[in-house]
Amino acid sequence: MKKKFIFSIKKGITTIFLFGFFSSTLLNAQNNIDENYSPALNDTDYHQVMARKNAEDTIWKTYIAKTIDKLPDFNYSKDPKTNKYGSWKTFKSKPTGFFRTEKIDNRWWIIDPEGNPFIHKGVAVLSPGTSENQQKVFASKYQNRKNWITKETTFFKENGFNGAGAWSDVESIRDINKPLVYTVIVSPMGAYKAQHLKKFNGEYEEAGWQGYRFDLVMVFDSEFDVYLEKEISKIEKYKNDNYLLGYFTDNELPWVDDALDRHLTKLGKDEAGYLAAKHWLNQRKGKEATIADVTDEDRLEFTGFYFETYMKKVTEVIKKYDKNHMYLGCRFNQELDELDNPKIFEVAGKYMDIVSVNHYRKWEPVPSILENWMNWSTKPFIITEWYTKGEDSGLPNKTGAGWNVPTQKDRGYFYQNFVIELLKSKGCVGWHWFKYQDNDPSNLKTDYSNRDSNKGIIDSEFNYYRPLMENMKMMNSHVYELIQYLDSKN
Repeated sequence: MKKKFIFSIKKGITTIFLFGFFSSTLLNAQNNIDENYSPALNDTDYHQVMARKNAEDTIWKTYIAKTIDKLPDFNYSKDPKTNKYGSWKTFKSKPTGFFRTEKIDNRWWIIDPEGNPFIHKGVAVLSPGTSENQQKVFASKYQNRKNWITKETTFFKENGFNGAGAWSDVESIRDINKPLVYTVIVSPMGAYKAQHLKKFNGEYEEAGWQGYRFDLVMVFDSEFDVYLEKEISKIEKYKNDNYLLGYFTDNELPWVDDALDRHLTKLGKDEAGYLAAKHWLNQRKGKEATIADVTDEDRLEFTGFYFETYMKKVTEVIKKYDKNHMYLGCRFNQELDELDNPKIFEVAGKYMDIVSVNHYRKWEPVPSILENWMNWSTKPFIITEWYTKGEDSGLPNKTGAGWNVPTQKDRGYFYQNFVIELLKSKGCVGWHWFKYQDNDPSNLKTDYSNRDSNKGIIDSEFNYYRPLMENMKMMNSHVYELIQYLDSKN
């Protein structure tokens, strides 16, 4: 059996960075570097970056960050010319008028509407912040959304980006000629959950961190089908837009390993989820079977059935309203649940054109994990959230899943290193940095994880973090050359 599965798994020093005291603070922080860290051979040829999990973590560890200027024998010069989508004018594949994927010489590519190879280099939440301060600065600096998106589209392209990730201001993006290649996210399960919660007077008796009752997605409820139509029907207006990459549905849903146990032991016996799970178990092991008869193999198989119920429903409605564009999945996140569950990825491969993953808790991608995703699903993947926070930003940096690093330059080194490791996998077709603008700690209307941190490429006054952007531009401008270099090594 492959997995650990559920039964076999599962204030220190607070540093305040003021610019005048930054170097001395780093010196103090170095005293807390993990003593077990041992640089690998030739690590000194690259950058060494300190990181910690958040501002309240007292343990700094040193990590290696590769940048393209330090890769041995990588003599980069200039990527091939690009077209209006940001695709490279190199080899040609079959044009279809919309984005699609194709595996060529064992590497996955996105193929643009004209048949050119494309990697989606984007930033998520390309939209001005909503705090009072951010809106005030926005009005003063840009006056209106048209001015803003025109300027930002130019800036993004100058820095090698060609796309926008989830929760971006899609209508503004579409309002200009030659826009960024964008994505659309719709949340039918999220919308249903908001209504479902009202049955419990606004508070479930038990909920996971995503807010779902018993950490279960209500895929078996007939009421969910109403929200599928209501939310997904909104995509119809995009169906003929060839600048649209594709659609996400929901975000970081809890596809827990012990879903079968939870359905059978936590739900009422008249609830749709219980009835569906009991019927599944009866069909598999006989009507006399109980929770005591459930094995890890049963749990694995049920996660596939459970997840496929969601997949079938959402993709059927997506294709009803738009047959032209790709389905980009539901943004997996949990490394001890769906991200190491082969059955989940097997199902994902049947319905997703590209598997989307929000990548946290690791300094860089692990090659064997990326290989598993690709092999289990037989589809390419895209990283749809990842970031680090700079402690020179002046923000508290206590919330959010991305790690803390000392400076904006370190964030840039992290970006380059992460992309290099991603592209070593022949299944990666893009990435979306999370996100466009920093959190504003004064905005208490946002969820706690987006409250006080330096996640953006710009601050709340719409100033770019130049050292970060310089590194992003260096990487983004040489991605095609980097792919050729990495492939030549394999």
